[in-house]
This record gives sequence, structure tokens and C-alpha cells, in this order.
Amino acid sequence: MSPFILLIIFAASTGLGYVIIKNVPSLLHTPLMSGMNALSGITILGAIAAVGLSVLSKNSNEILLGQIFGGLAIIAATVNVVGGFLVTHRMLKMFNKNKKGRNR
Repeated sequence: MSPFILLIIFAASTGLGYVIIKNVPSLLHTPLMSGMNALSGITILGAIAAVGLSVLSKNSNEILLGQIFGGLAIIAATVNVVGGFLVTHRMLKMFNKNKKGRNR
């Protein structure tokens, strides 16, 4: 597939994702964040597989390019997972029944 078509698909999916997330009611943000953490975990596995497959290439430029983009994908997905868990934990803490000053 040509890189131009892949770029168009990426841009279209980015725009569609933005519109969908923008219209999500605030009540659903925590469950949605949990689902996105799971998808980011799958992205990490896919990036690791991409780096592994790039090593099988005969061209040394493809190996280096695959490792760079795969490494960036792993870093970005890991930041997304960690940030998602921190935000989810903070949001769930807001609904904790044990307030400060009360005995547990």
C-alpha cells in the first residue's frame, strides 16, 4: 500500500476519533478511559511485533526505520496507558465514600 494512502487513512481516523470522543458525555469518560487503556496495551504489543518483524528485513535502512518508529510507538502507547490509569484512578478517588476526617 502506498504511504500516501496510509497517510490519508491516518488523517481520516484521527479526525473521526476526535469527533467521536468530543461527543462522549462526561458520565462515560471513566469507562471509556478504561477501554482505551486496553486498546493502548494492544498497541504496545503491535509495536513490539512491528519492531521484531523489521529485524527480519534484508534492508538495513528498513531495520533502522522500523526500530525508530516501533520504539516511538511503544513510548507513545506506554505514556497513554500510564496517563490513562492515573486519570482513571484520580476520577475514581473522587467517588470514594470515605472522606477525609472520617474513620474507616
